[in-house]
Amino acid sequence: MARFSKSMEEAAFLTAALEGLELQRARIDAQIAEVKAMLGGKKPKATEQETEAPAAKRKLSSAARKRIAAAQKRRWAEFRKKKKSGDEK
Repeated sequence: MARFSKSMEEAAFLTAALEGLELQRARIDAQIAEVKAMLGGKKPKATEQETEAPAAKRKLSSAARKRIAAAQKRRWAEFRKKKKSGDEK
């Protein structure tokens, strides 16, 4: 049982140490952002999640859609033709 309580004490100590380090990191990150703002006169960079924007959809003309549809129909016709000739042999 002594071993169990020792490991629990260690876990509590490590958890507290981790929390303290995370607080220090947050303070240091804020200070770094302030210094960068003073040096460059710019606002701190946004995080990766904030800067991600959905990709803009490309618009196709009706003529382009018709060309794509026709090409796809030709490909499918060729595929069916090959499949049909392969089944008969």
